[in-house]
Amino acid sequence: MAATSLSGKVDPVIRKISIDDVKAALSEGIADFRRAPRHGLVLGGVSAAVGIAILALLYVLGLPYLAYPLGAGFALVCPFLAAGLYEVSRRLETGQSLAAGDVWAAIKGRSEIRWMGFATVFVLIMWMYQVRFLMALFLGYSGMMATLGEFLRVVFTTTEGLMFLVVGNIVGAFLSALLFSISVVSFPLVLDRDVDFVTAMITSVKAVAMNPVPMVFFAAIIAAMLFFSAITGFLGLLVALPVLGHATWHLYRRVIAPVA
Repeated sequence: MAATSLSGKVDPVIRKISIDDVKAALSEGIADFRRAPRHGLVLGGVSAAVGIAILALLYVLGLPYLAYPLGAGFALVCPFLAAGLYEVSRRLETGQSLAAGDVWAAIKGRSEIRWMGFATVFVLIMWMYQVRFLMALFLGYSGMMATLGEFLRVVFTTTEGLMFLVVGNIVGAFLSALLFSISVVSFPLVLDRDVDFVTAMITSVKAVAMNPVPMVFFAAIIAAMLFFSAITGFLGLLVALPVLGHATWHLYRRVIAPVA
């Protein structure tokens, strides 16, 4: 008998997948981007513009040393930013209208998306708070007020700086893994079916646990593409966000069995 969620509805059925499924999802994601490039370029462009604006603000405020942690943290909210792309892929499958107003109306009508968006922003806030805490713990107040050049010198040439770098990246990796686990399936799921966001996140975690190798492979691809986006001043998001967004939808289709 199928399990039921808190709302009394039948829980989604999770399937086993392989690395070949991840590769196929990426290919299908690229194909969707080619079929509907306007949506991807707009969302990718907006995301890149926001990232660039944040970096510029940091320099204006004299906080350039926060550029790296914020660049890494910005990737944490990408699943939420890509929600429109999941909907575009869904509509490409069903032959529905791809008009921007229709796509936006579908997303706006799903309150679960907003709740999950709050969850991703909360993780981002946690990330930035722990960065500031670790800076104060390992580098002291002077390290937090240093210029970018001084900050990099301290981080890479002192014991305290290296400890800050190691611990910070370990914490960041943990938060990234947590967010990936709760979001990789849940965002597409709440767009596709009438499920609550708690059930969606639990389903996502179960899907990752059931398919650890393919999911780690997909997470590594996401990390590599977002790293490329960060070192290009977020301009790489013009391509990375659309491809990863569409690919996530197709991976969801392979992981979650269709409704009987």
